[in-house]
Amino acid sequence: MSATVTCASVPSEPAMGSEGTGAPDVSQQDWEAWQVYFETTAQLTARIEDRLKAHGCSLMDYQVLLLLYNAPDRRMRMGELAHRMVFSPSRLSYQVGVLGKRGWVERRRVECDGRGWEAVLTAEGLRAFRELRPAHARDVQELFFSALQGDDAARLADLMRRVSGLLG
Repeated sequence: MSATVTCASVPSEPAMGSEGTGAPDVSQQDWEAWQVYFETTAQLTARIEDRLKAHGCSLMDYQVLLLLYNAPDRRMRMGELAHRMVFSPSRLSYQVGVLGKRGWVERRRVECDGRGWEAVLTAEGLRAFRELRPAHARDVQELFFSALQGDDAARLADLMRRVSGLLG
């Protein structure tokens, strides 16, 4: 005796329902936008990371070098750097230690008050950053900017500033 299994058509439900949760209703289109954003930023980050690693640098290494490169006197207090990196103080200390072993960054007492610590981009770190920057710029152009048209960059920057404002 053979049985035939028939699957009835089941109406699709939203990816994230808010029924009974007290959460605000969000359209399926909005959830799809979130999912595309989330997946694409993960893919982009992974690709950029892979390309930097081919040059002996991680994305986090590069971000520290970039922040210090753009900071006044190429130095920044550890607390501010941790905040900008969205790192815990211990995670930043580890990262600065890794860069310190390469001779790219030094951790020093803040000269003006002697109480705090700062990360300082060394001459070797500056040289490394300047060598990494052209390849990184090409990668970002290829993987990100080439997909933008017209005023997309300005609109995206505006949107991300609004999201950042909500995050504090």
